[in-house]
Amino acid sequence: MTKALGRCVRWLAVAVLCGVFAACAPVADWPGPAQRLAVEVPSLPPVRSFAGRGASQPSRANSDMARDFLDLAFRLESGRSLPVFTRFEEPVTVRLSGRPSPGLEADLDRLLARLRAEAGIDIRRARSAPAAITVEAVPRARIRRVLPQAACFVVPEVSSLADYLAARRGGLASWTELTRRDRVAIFLPMDVSPQEARDCLHEELAQALGPLNDLYRLPDSVFNDDNMHTVLTGFDMLILRAYYDPALQNGMSRDQVAARLPAILARLNPAGERVAPRPLPATPRAWIKAIQTALGPGAPPARQQAAAVEALRIAQAQGWRDHRLAFSHFAFGRVWQHEDPAGARRAFERADRIYAAVPEGDVHRAFAAAQLAAYALAEGDAARVRMLTEMHLPVAARHENAMLMATLMMLRAEALEMQGQRTDARAVRVDSLGWARYGFGSEWAVLAKLQEIAALNPTDPRG
Repeated sequence: MTKALGRCVRWLAVAVLCGVFAACAPVADWPGPAQRLAVEVPSLPPVRSFAGRGASQPSRANSDMARDFLDLAFRLESGRSLPVFTRFEEPVTVRLSGRPSPGLEADLDRLLARLRAEAGIDIRRARSAPAAITVEAVPRARIRRVLPQAACFVVPEVSSLADYLAARRGGLASWTELTRRDRVAIFLPMDVSPQEARDCLHEELAQALGPLNDLYRLPDSVFNDDNMHTVLTGFDMLILRAYYDPALQNGMSRDQVAARLPAILARLNPAGERVAPRPLPATPRAWIKAIQTALGPGAPPARQQAAAVEALRIAQAQGWRDHRLAFSHFAFGRVWQHEDPAGARRAFERADRIYAAVPEGDVHRAFAAAQLAAYALAEGDAARVRMLTEMHLPVAARHENAMLMATLMMLRAEALEMQGQRTDARAVRVDSLGWARYGFGSEWAVLAKLQEIAALNPTDPRG
């Protein structure tokens, strides 16, 4: 799949969280369904949601930001170059169509408010057609029939999935052929959890408006296929603000944009003028391919394991000390957790140490913490579970990741149960459920996650 056909493979976000606890299966000697611990499950509370607060400004040098902007704006993820700069002429209108999942309309309104306030884009809802950007909610199965590995994607010059299918038969409009953006469609699944729909919405709307590329070297952006960030960050908002700066125009070449970027960024981000540059090297295609094979769908386990080993080898050979080396260890742990649980744990611990030492690594470290807390719970180390969850729950909340929040809270509740603090455990568990409903969606998925985590507890305080 290429950017010209659309974009957004969100398999990694799902794989990381849905597999948080599988790493502990051999360690905990998981019981079968009839042996699972009895979990006290209160009635499920209403779905929780985030207020959509603004993000902090990026802390990197403007010279690094300029390089990132150019690589994001003038290249597709496939590696193809874009000949000219393109964007919408303001005001930009957005219409929601199809059968959106519960809460998507409110999440769209919150996102548009953030784009107006933080990116300075004149963007608003259109209640009827036509609109510059159409967000169509369709069954996930229809998306998979069109693009089997995609959870959601964005396409130029169409306004519906029917338009896209017709255009594909008759010759699809390509991003590389555009000289300006007039009409774009985003296709989101309607039958997924509220968080998955929101995550797709943030990334796809940002790409409909601006950059069409992803860069693994970015530690603080949704424009990164590691999918550690699920909502638009301060970096992303600054990139979009620069995208719609009056000094840039449709049809500009890369050199023309590059000539104007320093003044634009100095005006929009004066703090970035005082930060020392720390440019990261480019990411080799071989590492990207290995990561995609290791963590993506379709490859048999043996091939995924070999790819995880290869990704880590490449990262070490490159001499990296940044978040990409940490992610290589994290991916190794994810893939090898069944075959080699002890080795996987060491990989998660190495990822945690590296993330702790790199800038903007807090949310990445929270993902590693969920893995390590699961190991600690399986070993009966309630104090370590409580320490890890207390440290990283505020991070998950700040980054608006309900899946990660609910996971950490459920782990914390089990640790409290283990220590005999049943009243506190029940309060934490109940609090987790509203976030779990936003993050995991259906009632059965929420209850399955509760049961999965309870099965890690080597004691039975509720017996």
